[in-house]
Amino acid sequence: MPINITIITQPQQVVYGLWGKSSDKTLPKDIPALSKKYYDTVGKPSGSILPFFVISKDYNEATSKFDLFIGGDIESNRLEAYKLPEGTYGKIVVKPKFGFIWGAAIGEAKHYFYTKWLPSSEYDAVNMEYEFHTEKSVMKKPEIELLFAIKKKQS
Repeated sequence: MPINITIITQPQQVVYGLWGKSSDKTLPKDIPALSKKYYDTVGKPSGSILPFFVISKDYNEATSKFDLFIGGDIESNRLEAYKLPEGTYGKIVVKPKFGFIWGAAIGEAKHYFYTKWLPSSEYDAVNMEYEFHTEKSVMKKPEIELLFAIKKKQS
């Protein structure tokens, strides 16, 4: 199934959550651990908050490490506010073949974006991306949006 990328403009949006450190190697453990901490902090059952954001930023190619943020739109003094920047984003709608196997589908979409689409596009990555989970994420045929911050290449 082909991966389609749509160029969109997003307004600034404030989300509330928790920051952690992660890496390519530890991400499969870091997302569930930070998600649990987030849900415990807001006093809600896991998976009950939509929209839900998984943000990665400041990726270091040399170490494969980056900052990881888990959150939603519930404001709390126990959470940190983060402003998702206004700007241009490449958007991929991910629909896993099996609703519970998100990791493989997300990994495939990210790999395509960075290794196939981005090098031949007129854009550069801005080193910030996020998963946007909504009520569509929990439907019978689930889907999430991946958004990659991009900017026009300098001529």
